[in-house]
Formats: sequence, structure tokens, C-alpha cells
Amino acid sequence: MNRIGLTLLVFFANFLPILAQKNLLLKLMKSQPDAFQALLDQPDEYDIQIIYTQIDRDENNFPHFRQHSFQLDKNSYYYPASTVKMPTAFLALEKLNQLKISGLDKNSVMKTEAGPPPQTAAETDSTAANGLPSVAQYVKKIFLVSDNDAYNRLYEFLGQQSLNQRLWRKGYEDLRIVHRLSVSGFDAAANRLTNPVGFFKNEKMLYYQGEVNSLADTHFTLKKTQRGKGYYDGDSLVNRPFDFSEKNYVSLQCFHDMLQAVMFPEAVSPVRRFDLSEDDYRFLYQVMSERPRESRFPRYNKEPDHYGKFFIYGANADSVRMPPNVRIFNKVGWAYGFLTDVSYIVDFEAGVEFFLAATIHVNADGVYNDDHYEYETVGLPFFSHLGQVVYDFEKKRKRKHKPDLSKFVVENYD
Repeated sequence: MNRIGLTLLVFFANFLPILAQKNLLLKLMKSQPDAFQALLDQPDEYDIQIIYTQIDRDENNFPHFRQHSFQLDKNSYYYPASTVKMPTAFLALEKLNQLKISGLDKNSVMKTEAGPPPQTAAETDSTAANGLPSVAQYVKKIFLVSDNDAYNRLYEFLGQQSLNQRLWRKGYEDLRIVHRLSVSGFDAAANRLTNPVGFFKNEKMLYYQGEVNSLADTHFTLKKTQRGKGYYDGDSLVNRPFDFSEKNYVSLQCFHDMLQAVMFPEAVSPVRRFDLSEDDYRFLYQVMSERPRESRFPRYNKEPDHYGKFFIYGANADSVRMPPNVRIFNKVGWAYGFLTDVSYIVDFEAGVEFFLAATIHVNADGVYNDDHYEYETVGLPFFSHLGQVVYDFEKKRKRKHKPDLSKFVVENYD
């Protein structure tokens, strides 16, 4: 073999494995054409973005990550919906720690006052064991059933400016979280103004925060903020694109990286970590992976195991129970035809672990606020199939060291 032939042989021997890894997600989806080909044939219709991160442990059980992506674009807008509740919950726990007030923690009674309308007060919580609101109870409801009021109260505790600037300072720059969810009457100015909040122990006030007005500049330019051909405003159809330019936004990469920082703080840069205690981490690992039926306060009797778990199980019948060896630590969001799931998935028996994050847009008629979105027929099946094909691949993938996953085992859900 001449020198040129040898050089080409060496090049392809080194290049082809890299190319195969680069296209891994596409390869996995193409291996299941019945599930994915129709979506792959219409990339502009569905705006799919995916991140899949493999985790390999060394001899000391330290994690090393290899990220794969598909159509990832931090500058292309999608509506994150309830997924914004995840970083809000992380920051609320962090803020309590950084206040450094004796006796103040996530279980302290949190009472929210009402400033000018349309603000409302929250001084009780019938879902809590003691009937009183707390950051812990709000965080639990956020991850168990994606409670909107729970998010709104933590948004108010953090304040819009602090919420965004804390995340930006950690290096999560491709985001803006600028409004409450599913409450009427709040325009941009009203969402900048957040309620007074007080924390108590045995009726003694531990901390009080008055009204806060955000001065943060949260504007930045993204592609695809003008969507569709029309939208409903009440009962009236408006025949122009729906404007998302002032809505919440967090890039999929930011979501993935924030979850990674909570699941593996030891493996990310200190500046990107959240200031959480060991008890906070244990609490988050519980509520992020808990099935609704495992909770006593609040008690959920109707929500199935896969409520809020899109990957692998999202398209299952309501009666299906997730196996005990599989836990999904995640947060989902869906609204306006957008579905998003950001997950760390573990199979304790198989010794499998990986991150998977994805978003898809399903709005075939191009009209918003008409409740005609293909969630059940296109969106959730996409997540189920994607989760399953990656999970099956992970179960076959060889690892030099089997991971010790005991850190993520929660013995007693409540």
C-alpha cells in the first residue's frame, strides 16, 4: 500500500467513529422509521431539538459526559412552558441558604401578601400537612404535578430581576423568565412587580421582603418568535401570527446543564452550581423522581405514574405503572403546542444512566389558543419512542465501570 493509501486508511479509521457518534441520534431515530421518519421528513413543521448525554464512570465512580445533539439551536425560539419551574425551584432553595438566617429553611412558613391588583395573597395551603405554605411544599408540587400557583409564588419570592441575574451569573445566559403562569391580568409591567413575602416560625417573623420591581433588561433577539397564522383572543380569531417575543425562554442546552449541575454538582464548574445543602439535594432527588401516588401531602389519587414523565412512558395508558427499578428525575412543560422534557434517567438494576432533553412543536392548523394541538397523537408518542430507543441503546452500551447509583436511591417516598 502506498503512502497516500495508508494516510487515507488512517484518516477514515479515525474519522468514521467520530462521524458515527456525531450522527448518533439521527442514526437511532432512523433505526425506527415507523416512529420517526414522518417527523424527520418535516423538520420545519416540528422544530425538534434533542440533547442526549452519555455518562461513563471512572474507577472512582466519577462521571464523564459525552453529549450528542440533534438540531440544537439556542437562537431558535420555542415556548418552554412549565419547564421554567425547574430553575425557579432550584434558585428558591438557594436563596434561602444564602440569606443565612437562623431558623429559616425550606420548611419555614411562607406567607405571600398582595400588592396592587392583580396580585393575590397566599397564607394557607390545604395540600400541606400543617395547612401552611412553604418553599418545600411549593417545590414538591412543582415537580409532582407541575402546579402553576406554586411556581408563581416562588417567582414572586425570587423577584424577576434576581431570578434572571442569578442564572446569568452562573453562565446560563440564553434565557429569560419574565412572567407568571396561567393567571390573568398580568401584563409585562405587572410581571416585573412581585409581591411582599414573609417567613415565619411559630408566628415569629424570620424574614420579610417587600415589593420588588425588576429593572433587568430581558430583551434579546431570537428566530421564530412570530408563529402560525392566527390565534384566539377570547372568542375572537385574530388573523395574524402569534407573538412570543415577550414570553419566557430558556434554551434546551441551559435546561440540560442546570439539571446536570443538580444531579452531578461535583462534575461541573463551581460557578455553575446551585448553593444547595446535602438535605436540599436529597429532597430534590425525592420530589423530582417521585410518582404522584407515592406522595401523602399532597395526596394524588388520579394522576398516573407517568404524569409529567414524557420519555419512555408518556404515551402509555393511564393504568400503566412504571417499574420500580426505573426512576426519571425531570421537569416537563407543554403549552401552545410545544412539549419539552429535560430528564436524568436511571435504571438501578441494569446500571444505566443518561441525560435526555428534547422539545417538539405540534400545531398543524397554525392557530394558537384553539386547544387543537397534536399532543396525544404526535407529541407524546415522539417522547415515548425517543426515550425508549435511547434507553434500549444504553442497556446494550458497554461500560468499563458499572456505575454506583446509590446516591440517587430514595428509600422512603412520602
